[in-house]
Amino acid sequence: MLIAFVVVAGLWAGLQNSLAGGGSFITLPVLILSGMTPLAANITSTVALFPAQVTSGLAGRRLVTGVGRLPFWALFLVSVLGGALGGLLLLKTPSAVFTRLVPWLVLFATVVFAWGSFLRKTRESTVHLGPLGAAVSQFVIAIYGGYFGGGIGFLMMAALTMAGLPTRNAGATKNVLAGVMNASAVALFVTSPQVHWHEALALSAGAIIGGLCGSWALHRVNERTLRILIVCIGICLTIGLFVKPI
Repeated sequence: MLIAFVVVAGLWAGLQNSLAGGGSFITLPVLILSGMTPLAANITSTVALFPAQVTSGLAGRRLVTGVGRLPFWALFLVSVLGGALGGLLLLKTPSAVFTRLVPWLVLFATVVFAWGSFLRKTRESTVHLGPLGAAVSQFVIAIYGGYFGGGIGFLMMAALTMAGLPTRNAGATKNVLAGVMNASAVALFVTSPQVHWHEALALSAGAIIGGLCGSWALHRVNERTLRILIVCIGICLTIGLFVKPI
């Protein structure tokens, strides 16, 4: 019964990660309830969700792009470096500080994304975050992603849309970059005794199916509907994290 619950959590997390992000806020409580310590749950969740991030990224690869004058390979590189640094930090330091920051980061990303989607005057030529700003933002997000990972989808969606990417392209690019930054962390975590492999495999199976369903929806959901969905998920996650933080 517990493994079935973990599979369902993975399915939900994979779907949510593919569309908007925040899937680890589903998997972490489930893994902690299964008896893991928060650190073990964090590491197990990162390892388990990685295959789904790869499949989601591949499914939406036609929409993946760079940001203005910043090519995709540059975003790829800073994501690898930042993810590796974050993974090393997690293995060396406690995660309490980042855990306390998570609700504020998700709140900030949700507000920024909502502002960029509905409140500012939209013009195709308007870019609010230049190439350097986009690269620095992605590097910082990648460090955080390798360390904890909660809310990285919202943070990347906020940064990429502020840099001028349409929502669909930002979502697909976010999926690939999430897998890239976690690849570095997973390479460090895979030999860790903190990984609970039975739960990780069950979670991963559900997340792969959910991620593929999310990639299908990303190509077909009306863009305004997608923006509203992302903001609603962000609001719900923010409220939940402030009321009962992980």
